[in-house]
Amino acid sequence: MEQDRECVKKKYSRRWAIWGIMALAFMVVFFHRLAVGVVRDDLVASFGLSDGAFGTLASMYFFAYMLMQIPVGMLADSLGARVIVSAGVALSGVGSLLFAFAPSEAWLYPARFLVGLSVATVFVSILKIISQWFLPEEFATMTGYTNFLGNLGGLLAQTPLAWLVVLFTWRGTFAGIGVFSLVLAFCCYRIIRNAPEDVGLPPLVEGGGKGGGAKTLLPALAEVLRSRGLFAASMVNAMFVGTYFALAGAWGVPFLKAVYGFDKARAANHVVLLILGAMFGGIILGWLSDRLGRRRPPILFFGGLYLVLWALLIFWPGGRLPEGILKPYLFTMGFSCMSFAISFAVVKEINAPRFAGMAVSVLNVWGFLSMALLSPAIGALLDRFSAGAPLEIAYQRSFWVCFLAVAAGFVCAFFVPETRCRNVYVASVSAPPR
Repeated sequence: MEQDRECVKKKYSRRWAIWGIMALAFMVVFFHRLAVGVVRDDLVASFGLSDGAFGTLASMYFFAYMLMQIPVGMLADSLGARVIVSAGVALSGVGSLLFAFAPSEAWLYPARFLVGLSVATVFVSILKIISQWFLPEEFATMTGYTNFLGNLGGLLAQTPLAWLVVLFTWRGTFAGIGVFSLVLAFCCYRIIRNAPEDVGLPPLVEGGGKGGGAKTLLPALAEVLRSRGLFAASMVNAMFVGTYFALAGAWGVPFLKAVYGFDKARAANHVVLLILGAMFGGIILGWLSDRLGRRRPPILFFGGLYLVLWALLIFWPGGRLPEGILKPYLFTMGFSCMSFAISFAVVKEINAPRFAGMAVSVLNVWGFLSMALLSPAIGALLDRFSAGAPLEIAYQRSFWVCFLAVAAGFVCAFFVPETRCRNVYVASVSAPPR
């Protein structure tokens, strides 16, 4: 049996090139997702943005991303990943160029919205590709690898981005990313294939393939929305990922500069540890879940740890954790947060394989709604609290919204269904009647 699986993997070796180019596109997604926090001061200097305006700008990406999730899921299941990823990455290049050459603050918002709208095509499509080109028991592990490389893009949006901004200005740097994205879009179209059948190989997954046209997809969407455990998995994903990106993508660098007096490079270096934790957490927790053959226990254990870390931040006397523990603290926070990534495997396993893209997209709607709301909420709270309190207390009070969100997500984790790493939808459909 093991020998047969090795033969299968050799026949399907092309999958690594397909996954690799899409993972590179996902690195660009993460770069855009986290970059705005590092260039905050440059944007303030250029356009005079307030904390509230900056929070709104950061959230434009997430609102656009959220709005595209269900349409992208339908397109991934019908048209396939090749066309929509190639078009999306190309459009993100246009948005990045528009951001780079924005003549006024008013141009920043549609540029960031356009980038969010276009890169929304990538992650759902990667998971759709994984569901077609990899074995079911490899799904959580491959999701972990994908998140590792995505977070590597976020890593490049910290200290390396700070250096690039010094060398080429923020405008020159975003213009370069725009040109790179256009070249990457061409490569995506040349390399990506939607399923093994597209290159003459038999399907790896029972019930896989395209989901069909609109007449099929709309009832399928209703079926996905009714699937047991979808809401609980969505809330875990939303509350954990939303708080992580509020810190890593928008407020981590400003928080460290204001409360600890770090310069931009030192603050970015500390946020890098948060991202590194997420990179390794994604790989290790995905592998651990596949290895254990369980989904819920890793979510509960590491989700509980993530909640404890947020509690430390908001209950620590004086609102300032000791500087000496910041590095391990941030790394562990990023690591434990990645327990949310297991929720992608759960929703794939409670739905029909041919609608994997749609199932993941529905999950992502909640995640990006959380991201879109949390960053401006923190900015609005900071505007309110910073007038009458020291900055460390203002941030501590503002971060309460993140603690409450994580607490809600942890409670929902108890209601995530245990699939034991198999597709329970297929098992229920194929089971003989009793």
